[in-house]
Amino acid sequence: MNYFNLNKILIITGIIVLAFIGAFIIWWNKEITITNLDPWQAEPVLKSSISGLECANAARRPLAVMLAGDPEVRPLSGIGQADMVIEMPVTPSGITRFMAIFQCEDPKELGSIRSAREDFIPLVVGLGAIYAHWGGEREALAKLDAKIVDNIDAMKYEGTVFYRKSSMPRPHNGFTNTGLLLDKSNSLGYDLKDAFQGYLHAKEKENVKRNLSNTVDTIDINYPDQYAVQWRYDEQTNLYARSRGGLPEKDANSGNTVNSSAVVVMKTSSRVLNKDYISVNVTGEGEADIYQNGIRITGNWKKDPVQLSSKLYFYDGNGQEIKFVPGKIWVEIIAQ
Repeated sequence: MNYFNLNKILIITGIIVLAFIGAFIIWWNKEITITNLDPWQAEPVLKSSISGLECANAARRPLAVMLAGDPEVRPLSGIGQADMVIEMPVTPSGITRFMAIFQCEDPKELGSIRSAREDFIPLVVGLGAIYAHWGGEREALAKLDAKIVDNIDAMKYEGTVFYRKSSMPRPHNGFTNTGLLLDKSNSLGYDLKDAFQGYLHAKEKENVKRNLSNTVDTIDINYPDQYAVQWRYDEQTNLYARSRGGLPEKDANSGNTVNSSAVVVMKTSSRVLNKDYISVNVTGEGEADIYQNGIRITGNWKKDPVQLSSKLYFYDGNGQEIKFVPGKIWVEIIAQ
């Protein structure tokens, strides 16, 4: 073999080796790109089926807690931390009561806790929540005793799960917190996994079309006297601030004004049962106005009267289910 041929072989061999090394480097870097994940990268956080916000408790079953509407118990504890609140009149004189639904946040105190009302039960069932209350009207307790929904009654667990505060008059001095309710739910064998099918959520201000006909900055809920509610929209925060009886609604835990990303005014019918009770229709369908992003959407609400586990739906004027802005939802029920 002459010098020329040997040199040629060496050059070819060198090219092959370099090509192999180059291919190896490309392969190695590709593997590094795939496998070299940031060890500090956070795990994906689930979103609440109710509020659509990311939170550590998103997989947890909601707690639906009955809260008083009476002037003497204001400000309420924990009301501003609920993912959803449903308010409706419960007496012929227009006294209202709240059902506050908690999933994401755990208030240090909840109260004043009040009695179960039959009209709230279909809404609890539809949310797949655990119902917390202090006693209740006869019809409501009969359904709860029949295990229509998992519930925790302070009449059975006063002094352990629920407690009274001497600084407030009875029957407005009953309180609890989510930790106590969850511990009791666990000991009662209740499933603590969220099974609610959830509400639809849009990106904030997605597809918002404001005009003179739908722009609304103030929402007035004409409950009587000290129960009258007003919501005011703040464009900078894209939130509605709540006032009641002419005063800002505060949360006793934080001292902050109660805000919501969406306010639903649900219109329905009612009938008087006696001087202390009315029956409010929360199944079937009716008109609804949905307020978010500073606009009003005129639509409808619907809830299956037979299948109580169905959720309370809200639709726009075209029959499309509402996509809520991620955040807290308040439902104000007007019963005529």
